Amino acid sequence: MIKPHGGTLIERCLKKELPDMKDLQTYNIDSTLADDIVNIATGVYSPLTGFLNQNDLDAVLKTKRLADGTPWTIPILYDVDTSDVKSIKENDQIILYNEKYGLKALLEIQDIYKNNKKELAQVTYDTRDIQHPGVNNVLHMKDFLVGGEIIMITKKPQEFHQYYHTPKETRTVFKKKGWKKIIAFQTRNPPHLGHEYLQKTALTFADGLFINPIIGKKKIGDFRDNVILASYETLIQNYFIPERTMLSILRTSMKYAGPREAIHHAIMRKNYGCTHFIVGRDHAGVGNYYLPYASHDIFQEFPDLEITPMFFRSFYQCKKCGSIVNDKICPHEEKYHVYISGKKIRQYLQDKKIPPEDIMRKEVSETILGFKEPFVT
Repeated sequence: MIKPHGGTLIERCLKKELPDMKDLQTYNIDSTLADDIVNIATGVYSPLTGFLNQNDLDAVLKTKRLADGTPWTIPILYDVDTSDVKSIKENDQIILYNEKYGLKALLEIQDIYKNNKKELAQVTYDTRDIQHPGVNNVLHMKDFLVGGEIIMITKKPQEFHQYYHTPKETRTVFKKKGWKKIIAFQTRNPPHLGHEYLQKTALTFADGLFINPIIGKKKIGDFRDNVILASYETLIQNYFIPERTMLSILRTSMKYAGPREAIHHAIMRKNYGCTHFIVGRDHAGVGNYYLPYASHDIFQEFPDLEITPMFFRSFYQCKKCGSIVNDKICPHEEKYHVYISGKKIRQYLQDKKIPPEDIMRKEVSETILGFKEPFVT
């Protein structure tokens, strides 16, 4: 089985609270930071053992690698305000707490440093445009960053826990199924026929398909988490071989960082045990901030990534071919092409109409329309 990123699957979970933790300062954190802590503790973010210190952050921004040279493209950071900085110092231990998650974690502080938000936004997202959701999030961060290792002490099951698996668990499942070549598919949307086409095309050359929707903070207009999961359950039940498919969630926020986030997504799926990762057109992009295939090109910078990207270009329905195709296999003129537009599908669904069956399965459409409000508002 493929090795975790960095060579070792990180596990930083404490089975019980230690007596000497009672007097430590406690800081409340939001759900996004709680997700990051869980992903560090369970190995999704291997080889990270905590939040980035300044040396690692500088290296990630300048070289897209950690200070030791390991590929890493998305900063995983803990931000605090000026008043908090006055009450903590390097080598302190503090408790991070989130009530919703029932999460308590120990942070061993190694570094406290200024948050250069403008540089962080520009380098991570290749823009400072406040309209970019990732930039907007960065510019609203607090003024200081705290680097250090974490140990997760407690966490309670969350919504959709039946779909949740740690990298240790997915690796056990893959081994039990006898899967050696595993294709990972990242998604934040319900499936249309284009998605199904590239999933099945990839699965033809593999032992198993790992469908791994992102569950977490999204922007207004995105599909709700329960809608995404229900629509995939419908698709798998009706159009996939269940023994060749695994549906499992990834709890993290979308960054909309385009190329950098494509590498980050691949690294996480490598940690789950996947050998290949599907990269589509404008992967993890938003608006028109990134070139359509920038998320393909960036992989050339990482010959040492080890997980193999599978690049797919634009796909569409060709009336003359009579099937879903792409520009590498279809010889026909554009007049025969029916493009699968996510925006068009959303409009149908917003109008409570079933999209045409040449762009989305009727069963999937009906599942989505079974929800009173399928979109984040």
